[in-house]
Amino acid sequence: MTIHSLAAQLLLALALAFTSGTLTPAQAAPAAATDTAVFAGGCFWCTEADFEKVPGVLRAVSGYTGGTLAKPTYEQVSAGGTGHYEAVTVLYDPRRVSYAALVRHFFRTVDPTDAGGQFCDRGESYRTAIFAKNAEERKIAVAAKAEANRQLGGKVITPVLAASRFYAAETYHQDYYKKNPVRYRYYRYRCGRDARLEELWGKH
Repeated sequence: MTIHSLAAQLLLALALAFTSGTLTPAQAAPAAATDTAVFAGGCFWCTEADFEKVPGVLRAVSGYTGGTLAKPTYEQVSAGGTGHYEAVTVLYDPRRVSYAALVRHFFRTVDPTDAGGQFCDRGESYRTAIFAKNAEERKIAVAAKAEANRQLGGKVITPVLAASRFYAAETYHQDYYKKNPVRYRYYRYRCGRDARLEELWGKH
């Protein structure tokens, strides 16, 4: 077995573990030169799509985190009361993209001034957050938040929280933008996501 094929198998195993919802952030330690990062940016279809366009990102998995309910369903989370956020776990190659770059990218794909949700999606599960799994990630995230806050006139409310157990969302939510491209583009347009992002951050 070549080193390349072994690395590919390790990556596949890690991705499958995320999808099954069996890994905690502590267990998701770097393997085969990969690392993970967790972000909540409103609708996880959009957050997943935005991160998977970043060079060095290997995969983004949609799911739920930050709450108290074990093995939550989409219906439970969207109804509210679980404390969970819609979030994504980003699997990336730190040799190609840094955690700091991912955090900067995150801020420019969300409205970090909105405390009630994101764009047309309202409610606690659609709030933004960065989930740091160690002190170094927290330091980087706090610095990026301060910079975003300066750029947006002191209005950023996105919290930096301690990472907790991440539960992968149902299969039909994974890669929704690839499986249903027309519906996804229509939803994103009608939700006003890109129009608001341009208003906040300019064209990018």
